[in-house]
Amino acid sequence: MGLALGAVVLLVAVGLAAGRSRKPVRMAFSAALTGMGALGAVNLLAPLTGVSLALNWATSFMAVVLGAPGVITLLLLDLLLGL
Repeated sequence: MGLALGAVVLLVAVGLAAGRSRKPVRMAFSAALTGMGALGAVNLLAPLTGVSLALNWATSFMAVVLGAPGVITLLLLDLLLGL
């Protein structure tokens, strides 16, 4: 229940932020593409850097909804908490 509530809060916050721009759909789409690209880049460079993120629904959600800052947050959480 708490995880679903957090997901809804994130979706509403991103929707409000995108709604303030002149082209909200383009902004949301570009953020989603940037996030998925960042997640893909992290996993493609994993053999060189030794850092990888699991590809599951939670990491995909964070990457699509929050974009590149979401991927950076996941990397920091992985570093700090060892998740």
